[in-house]
Amino acid sequence: MEPEKCGGGVGARVSTSPPRRRSQTWGSLDQSLSRGLGCWSPGVVSLAVTWPRDASQVTMAIVRARAQSSQAQQYAGISLSKAGQSSGPRKPPIPLLETSEDWETERKKQGAGSWRVSPVNERFDVATSLPRYFWVPKRTLDSEVRRAFGHFHQGRGPRLSWHHPGGSDLLRCGGFYTASDPNKEDIRAVESMLQAGHSDVVLVDTVDELPSLTDVQLAHLKLRALCLPDSSAAEEKWLSALEGTRWLDYVRSCLRKASDISVLVTSRVRSVVLQERGDRDFNGLLSSLVQLLSAPEARTLLGFQSLVQREWVAAGHPFLTRLGVTGASEEAPVFLLFLDCVWQLLQQFPAEFEFSEFFLLALHDSARVPDTLTFLRDTPWERGKQSGQFNSYTQIYTAGYSQLPAGNSVNPQLSVWDWDLRYSSEQILQFHNPGYDPEHCPDSWLPRQQPNFMVSGPPSSVWLFSRGALTPLNQLCPWRDSPSLLAVSSRWLPRPAISSESLADQEWGLPSHWGACPLPPGLLLPGYLGPQIRLWRRCYLRGRPEVQKGLSAPTISGLQDELSHLQELLRKWTPRISPEDHSEKRDPNTIVSQSR
Repeated sequence: MEPEKCGGGVGARVSTSPPRRRSQTWGSLDQSLSRGLGCWSPGVVSLAVTWPRDASQVTMAIVRARAQSSQAQQYAGISLSKAGQSSGPRKPPIPLLETSEDWETERKKQGAGSWRVSPVNERFDVATSLPRYFWVPKRTLDSEVRRAFGHFHQGRGPRLSWHHPGGSDLLRCGGFYTASDPNKEDIRAVESMLQAGHSDVVLVDTVDELPSLTDVQLAHLKLRALCLPDSSAAEEKWLSALEGTRWLDYVRSCLRKASDISVLVTSRVRSVVLQERGDRDFNGLLSSLVQLLSAPEARTLLGFQSLVQREWVAAGHPFLTRLGVTGASEEAPVFLLFLDCVWQLLQQFPAEFEFSEFFLLALHDSARVPDTLTFLRDTPWERGKQSGQFNSYTQIYTAGYSQLPAGNSVNPQLSVWDWDLRYSSEQILQFHNPGYDPEHCPDSWLPRQQPNFMVSGPPSSVWLFSRGALTPLNQLCPWRDSPSLLAVSSRWLPRPAISSESLADQEWGLPSHWGACPLPPGLLLPGYLGPQIRLWRRCYLRGRPEVQKGLSAPTISGLQDELSHLQELLRKWTPRISPEDHSEKRDPNTIVSQSR
């Protein structure tokens, strides 16, 4: 059955007024859920649609809406008939980065010749929140890696996130563990890993200017409450209430910081280190956004899935805790904030992304109502233990891990990327952006080696990036003569004033001996001022079909239907004219202006 088309048209004027409030019972809400989601037939009903306060009502709404869909498939645990059709183990759609071969393949794909795959955490005895394998400098021994990681919070030492084709490296790590007492060899190993063979090193204070986890959670709760059908916000004050949630402000802050870091990575050859105390939340968000802004291959459907798997799943983002599945006090939907940031990029650069808004919605729903181990574990160790991945050897680290909620049944062999087991082929087709320009594919981007693309910085330069400005540092580590700026409380820092000019202007205005650096091809610098950041209406207001009017259709055929609808409206709105005027060509702009 064809999915129900959303109303409105591509060329229709989209109102910026708040959604029209209406009283709605839960019986009619179930129908609204199926109708609103029928606009794209995702196969999953998200808790984010209306966020009712009664969990039992949510469950019944999901069951009824799914039962009404002709394409409904069994949801709990993906116990689908498709899963048993193939004999033998199922090959994942993308590498899950659970083996050293997966990491080596990805390393070669990025062209990171000065890095290698380290198995030092193969038994999770360095850090249970880290993957079994990760990238370290080729010249660094595993024994040095083990000692160096012990001087970082939760054992999350510096490792490569992404190698830029021009030569720069983007690293991420936890905060310095200042209570440790490293010897000279350990300090030398830490500095070597942070520098990664570069003479120019920038330490990025990740959480600076970004909201705290508490802020993110509070803003999300306010947004959910505002989007309820029975919201107490008056219609004429709805937009002010939306601004008061601060959610869009936090999206704006993330995009601005990611843009600045993208400039740092692309403007010259250097090592850029993202440093966050826990290294499991905003480091992943910023690293992912930087790659989306700087690497066209990350904007493809497979590339984006690989990016999420590497920077979020394999890197140990605590999905189970942050999404509130366990009811822990550390709930904060950082991953949903990231998806909102990606949606903003889709709106500003519609031809640059191969995937569509509907893919983001499916991923959003899969996180809100998880049915695979991808989003039902906090660490790679927990995920691998549940799937039986470690049966081949004796586990050294045996600390307790989060248990699944009672009654939750999942298939441990499947990942969230097995879309064909939960979605029909028609639905998966809607994951592709019809406006994607193939000219922006990775093959048309700059080659792997461009010696003249970037210019090396001055020797032995160390910088702190904070508040949109670069501040020179005397040292990398906090264990020498004076403490590192990132190792002490931020209230003791000599804070630089917030610069009024963009980092791009600052970077290209640095000393002349650094050389001129033209804006590299493939780099996206999004806008983040005022109305450039918008509410993701198709996600947060899905339970209100009337709000969906005017949103463009996901397929070419849907766009054609909406165009026909607009043409019909133009015929109805066009003033009556004499018969002889029918033979004359009319200016469409004139017709529209006359119809107002």
